[in-house]
Amino acid sequence: MTTTKLTPDQLDEFGKEMDALRQRIRADLGEDDAAYIRGIVKRQQQLEVLGRALFYLPPAWPLAVAALSASKILENMEIGHNVMHGQYDWMGDPHLNSRIYEWDNVCPSEQWKYSHNYIHHTFTNILGKDRDIGYGILRMDEDQKWHPYYLGNPVYAFLLMVFFEWGVALHDLEVENIVRGTRKLEENKALHAGIMRKVRRQALKDYLLFPALTGPNFWLTFVGNATANLVRNIWAFNIIFCGHFPAGAETFSQEECEDESRGHWYYRQILGSANISGGRLFHIMSGNLSHQIEHHLFPDLPAKRYPEIAPEVREICARYGIEYTTGPLRKQLASVARKICRLALPDRTAPQPERPEAVRPLAA
Repeated sequence: MTTTKLTPDQLDEFGKEMDALRQRIRADLGEDDAAYIRGIVKRQQQLEVLGRALFYLPPAWPLAVAALSASKILENMEIGHNVMHGQYDWMGDPHLNSRIYEWDNVCPSEQWKYSHNYIHHTFTNILGKDRDIGYGILRMDEDQKWHPYYLGNPVYAFLLMVFFEWGVALHDLEVENIVRGTRKLEENKALHAGIMRKVRRQALKDYLLFPALTGPNFWLTFVGNATANLVRNIWAFNIIFCGHFPAGAETFSQEECEDESRGHWYYRQILGSANISGGRLFHIMSGNLSHQIEHHLFPDLPAKRYPEIAPEVREICARYGIEYTTGPLRKQLASVARKICRLALPDRTAPQPERPEAVRPLAA
């Protein structure tokens, strides 16, 4: 890691540059941004209708699954995730309002907004604060104490990938803390009703109602819907893990972030995130979370703007000597896979290098 230490004054100036960039983009939001997200919603709906219709034609089953998978990916990544961040609240469109939007996922939107928008985006990559580090079941950092349980790291990661929407839904229940005795089962009662209500709704829609509508093709449609959900889960897991856990993405101690300035918060978002390079369609299908750095810097700006501002963010980082981690999907995936497997094993007995001082601002 070659990131330069920044003094408090440098962090302050860095924060001001990032604030100015955010304000400039917010002031420029308008009809082009509104037309873009409405166009994405229209394409998503068309893909869903196409997929559902093709299930009536058994020979077209692969095409039906492909269309429905693409629809679910678009709805979760470019629409649901971004709308629930409040990126389009300024439009005044009730269908794109973060307070009332409910996505096609077994995790209730209100629950997700608390664990993701507040906990994860406020305490990004702070050990002991950000529960997205390992999602409570994986060891994704050297500073997580090793236990024989983590020998199953690759298996747990595979299962989380396959059942990702279920893992997200159960995330707030903090099962690992209940097992440790640091959380009581009774504390989850308020969450149970919302989760079960959403699970029933999703199960009824995907595994009973739509299959039943296709009559004799019930089981083909049932399997098709399950396959589309699986494809969406695998895609979302890989995009999210490549944006948070490849080589170069840093974690932080709680002590490092005490009395954190605005500039250091921006600094931490960049060091704790990573981008994935690719073409326009790839960025759209990833919900522009392929620009994870820009998303963590400006989570309430329309994701459509991330490719536009990425070169400027990268230039600012270069001027301040801040590492800007990016790479193609295959590279980031390989890096994440290596980390999952390496951290499954006990720590080496040889002394380990200290946490890079780059994440600690110098004292004034």
